Amino acid sequence: MDVETEDLRLNGRQARSLDAFDRRILAALTEDARLTYAEIGRSAGLSAPAAHERVKRLKASGALAGTTTRIDAASVGKPFLAFVHVDAEGWGKSQRMMRLKRFPEVEEMHSVAGDTCVILKVRTASARDLEAFLSQLYVLPGVRGTRSFVVLSTYLERPVQAEVTSDWPEIPLPPK
Repeated sequence: MDVETEDLRLNGRQARSLDAFDRRILAALTEDARLTYAEIGRSAGLSAPAAHERVKRLKASGALAGTTTRIDAASVGKPFLAFVHVDAEGWGKSQRMMRLKRFPEVEEMHSVAGDTCVILKVRTASARDLEAFLSQLYVLPGVRGTRSFVVLSTYLERPVQAEVTSDWPEIPLPPK
């Protein structure tokens, strides 16, 4: 079977190991990608030139994939968030499923194990717009069904974090 893997990101792939300085730099840039090298250095405990060199290495290794802008969904008329599970014949990353990348409503697309093939993170203006999007899914050959989970409230939404939980002290639970 000849499967094209363009645009396929595998979980767990890491080009090089990151040390504590690298993780502090990534954490600082996650908070504010516009920081100067002097500010990054202060945050990581390094000089500005050392921070600059490390940022260059993080970019070259792929650990720092770029900088992005986070847009407030309601401000651009897309306050309605849903996760759509798609049941399809065959593997999730097929040419027909990859057509979904053309829809600006699709923010994320994940091939998953379990009782569904693909999970989509979809953001629209309304329930009616989600319904219109779903009707486009059913036009794709091989799509057998969908299950949508509409988000009522979001308590945490953030980019990938560089910190490692195993490095942190244990958080005590409140007494019973």
